Amino acid sequence: MARVLVARRLPGDAVDRLAAKHELDLWSEPGPPPRDVLLNRIANAEGLLSTLTERVDAELLDAAPHLRAVANYAVGVDNVDLDACRARGIPVGNTPDVLTNATADVAFALILAAARRLPEGMAAVRNGEWTTWSPDWMLGVELDGATLGIVGMGRIGRAVARRAEGFGMRVIHTGRRDNDAALDQVLERSDVVSIHVPLTAGTRHLIDAQALAKMKPTAILVNTARGPIVDQAALAAALYAGTIAAAALDVTDPEPLPPDDPLLQAPNLIVLPHLGSATQQTRARMADLAVDNLLAALDGRPMPHPVA
Repeated sequence: MARVLVARRLPGDAVDRLAAKHELDLWSEPGPPPRDVLLNRIANAEGLLSTLTERVDAELLDAAPHLRAVANYAVGVDNVDLDACRARGIPVGNTPDVLTNATADVAFALILAAARRLPEGMAAVRNGEWTTWSPDWMLGVELDGATLGIVGMGRIGRAVARRAEGFGMRVIHTGRRDNDAALDQVLERSDVVSIHVPLTAGTRHLIDAQALAKMKPTAILVNTARGPIVDQAALAAALYAGTIAAAALDVTDPEPLPPDDPLLQAPNLIVLPHLGSATQQTRARMADLAVDNLLAALDGRPMPHPVA
């Protein structure tokens, strides 16, 4: 029986399966464990079930001399120093595939909401601005015949493309092996740009002021990947200047954004609190995969969902 630190309460019964075989140290508070608490409680742990809010870096690994496995409750592992884990022989697993459709749904919901100005319409009703029907009030844009540019044609990108085709949109995309010229073409030609690349050193601020300047002034930017992929100061400036028409974000940098963050004052902006995988079914399945990874590793077997 190993000691396992579980950094957050998780939906479903997967953690019960873990508790049936190992000794759990479960952080049960609503928010993430403070850094000093995490470093203290990891000291005797052999397994760690982390989420995207925990930074698994060399400092944490040095504080955990007995650690044998890390299961990250996410598809992305930008919160985990993979090189530091490899250097210590600690396998890392993630939770792939299960959140593809849930995240694609949110991405397309943001596309629709921005294109048809739904938040503005809801606010107009609540604020008493809706006085009568008018032929030229609150006009949005149609998606049928519009071009969707997908930056990162992985699982989620392909799922968004399938949804877009059902709405009669033309789809163009970049791939992981495409060069900057391919990205430029997508930015220049698209009516909607949807981001689906992982956060790496190469994709941090991939969408910066220069990238935004290549987009149409009528275009919409959607990000459901990771906040730092977009330079938020440049995005705010582009929205104020009308360089692009609108933006819709499910991810920000940092998360959450401070209430006084200048980005939140930008016009034609939708911000959600990272709801991409937030369905009961998806989050429970993510917990299952994370626990499967830990159970295998602590039993001396390969993780079923290792990070390459």
